[in-house]
Amino acid sequence: MDVPSWLNDAIVTYGYVAIAIAVALESMGVPFPGETALIAGSVYAGTRHEFNIIGVIVAAATGAIVGDNAGFAIGHYGGYPLLRRITQTPPLRPLHLDEGALAYAQRYFARHGGKTVFFGRFFSILRAYSAFLAGVNQMRWPPFLFWNAAGGILWAAIFGTLGFVLGRNAAVLGAVLRLLGTGGIIALGVFAALVVVVSVRRRRKPRTAVMRAAETTATRDESEPQTSEPRV
Repeated sequence: MDVPSWLNDAIVTYGYVAIAIAVALESMGVPFPGETALIAGSVYAGTRHEFNIIGVIVAAATGAIVGDNAGFAIGHYGGYPLLRRITQTPPLRPLHLDEGALAYAQRYFARHGGKTVFFGRFFSILRAYSAFLAGVNQMRWPPFLFWNAAGGILWAAIFGTLGFVLGRNAAVLGAVLRLLGTGGIIALGVFAALVVVVSVRRRRKPRTAVMRAAETTATRDESEPQTSEPRV
């Protein structure tokens, strides 16, 4: 794992504060090596007396929660009105960002937002943007806060412990991190596929029910004897 020299100097100089700020910036959507700061801090906790692994985990979890909530607020109060304007701008309509697309995204976050926010903490791209997307799509704040805190604490504990335990063996630590990254991509793909399958099935159920009802009505009409009116 390569730690930029400026980040290494910041962690050595400012300790837990630098780790918390790095993680918070990444969680807000800023391209910043937050996870690298967590791993570096946890490695130092296993090799230096100035750092404590509990302090590193608490700092990273705090940064994750604060940064995600800031990203959520930015998306909620800034991103959503911007998208509404985009949907009403003729030059950008070819992007297919219409009211229907926004409504579908909001329904997705209403159903799967908690899982997305929780598991997104473990994937590099979603870690930076899941909170912002949750805010843009008007996810309710209380469930967001719960799943965000749960994911941030668990992520900090797992990766912090890995860095602390395997910090003395950089080769093993690098292999484990690469394995987690590959597994995360696969898990993300499986999760996305499941969401698509479930969404398609839910859409087909009402259509199937309507078609069956129509077929049943037609069968009844055909089976009922037709009586002619008596002539007067």
